[in-house]
Amino acid sequence: MLNAAYNILLMLIEPTLSTLYMVAGATVFSLILGFPLGILLCVTSAGNLIPQILFNKILEKITNILRSFPFIILMIIVFPLSRFIVGTSIGTAAAIVPLSIAAMPFVARIIKSALKEVNPEIIQAAKVMGSSNRQIIFKVMLPEAYPALIAGITLTIINIIGYAAMAGSMGGGGLGDLAIRYGYQRFRLDVMIGAVLVIIIMVEFVQFLGDKMVHTIMKRRGLEIK
Repeated sequence: MLNAAYNILLMLIEPTLSTLYMVAGATVFSLILGFPLGILLCVTSAGNLIPQILFNKILEKITNILRSFPFIILMIIVFPLSRFIVGTSIGTAAAIVPLSIAAMPFVARIIKSALKEVNPEIIQAAKVMGSSNRQIIFKVMLPEAYPALIAGITLTIINIIGYAAMAGSMGGGGLGDLAIRYGYQRFRLDVMIGAVLVIIIMVEFVQFLGDKMVHTIMKRRGLEIK
């Protein structure tokens, strides 16, 4: 029994590293793409720093359309782009492309919601002191929104972990691929359970780390969460 458990553990190492690689890459690129989009969605909305109603509506539509695509369908549509960027449409590196695109609108919504929660009086005070829009965004709004941003990014990473598992069914590799090819197709329930447990551990660790960071920031501000 110990030997069987050891063999399963060995089987899980490489797919786990592949999944972590996909999640890390997709998180970085989705933040790079989604962060400026989320800021624009917030500051160009009616009554905000740079109100541009038509531009904002177009961005809202694009974001909503991207959010509406089921991940599996989006992954198929993005195959040509993955092939163009990475040189192939299968494998862990190729899976980062659709994972990033799928998470980007989610990140944008999180950024927008977090910035919208900033107290308008603080923004107004910054304006009165002569701060530029750029200074208000990066030195007032974003720092004030740190707890909500971290909580939202935590949720984004958890969603990407789920997407990465689904990517395995489309040649993305990782734990999802292991669970399907060795667990489901070869009737290895132990392998499937092992893959699921690793995914659960990843999710729990990310959630714990995110909650800890939010708690630390709130405590420093004298708003400790019970």
